[in-house]
Amino acid sequence: MTLTDVFSKDLFAGKHVFVTGGGSGINLGIAKSFAALGAKIAICGRSQERLDGAAGELRALGAEVFAQSADVRDYAALESAIEGARGALGSMSTLVCGAAGNFPAAAEALSPNGFKSVIDIDLLGSFNAARAAFPQLKETKGSIVFVSAGQAFSPHPMQAHVGAAKAGVDMLMKDLAVDWAKYGIRSNSVVPGPIDDTEGMRRLAPARGGKENVAKLVPLGRLGHVDDIGGVAAFLASPLASYITGTVLVCDGGTNLLGSGMWFSLMMGT
Repeated sequence: MTLTDVFSKDLFAGKHVFVTGGGSGINLGIAKSFAALGAKIAICGRSQERLDGAAGELRALGAEVFAQSADVRDYAALESAIEGARGALGSMSTLVCGAAGNFPAAAEALSPNGFKSVIDIDLLGSFNAARAAFPQLKETKGSIVFVSAGQAFSPHPMQAHVGAAKAGVDMLMKDLAVDWAKYGIRSNSVVPGPIDDTEGMRRLAPARGGKENVAKLVPLGRLGHVDDIGGVAAFLASPLASYITGTVLVCDGGTNLLGSGMWFSLMMGT
């Protein structure tokens, strides 16, 4: 079953969806889901070459696309991209804050710069995007979808930096849900589990016996697909979720229900 078997192909027709970190992985998958439902797509990221490749894939789905390089830590560059997207596609109706950084590191070996880098990309970058997009979202009474992670609510080995960053992202999401409700802006988070064909799984699975072994640890017995996350993001941005704000929606096949023990085993090789 595909997304368009569930949602109308013109659900987001004429709507402008902006995705940070949209050049690859889960974030590109989210962008493709919105494109398949008729949205105009804007993406930003640090590599213009990667963005150009992603833009080609999105245009192949029939989407009108704007792609401009911008580091979410650089507010001026990000604001320029967001304003450029407005000029090309009209005012934004949905912002997806997906840009993120991660690497495994024991806390005692984690440098202050390494910790700060993840905080700046994930948390500061999410605020920067939301703040720069606010005038457009206020105009359209739009919505924000933050891409969070299980580390936000469950401690994981070698992920102190990510846990702190993503917990901050989820609280930012909830605060904005309260602060910006008066403007008609909704704010929610989606939490992906282990997703196939992503950089994270390519790094983790081969070292730990292959992705089949990772899938066995998921209660639903399979890895997720980028379309799974794209479908949740589309739902949260759609009229079906018009009374949902301040919510963390977990899409992980039940992985979080078992805690982080499985990840401890994978990361530690036990």
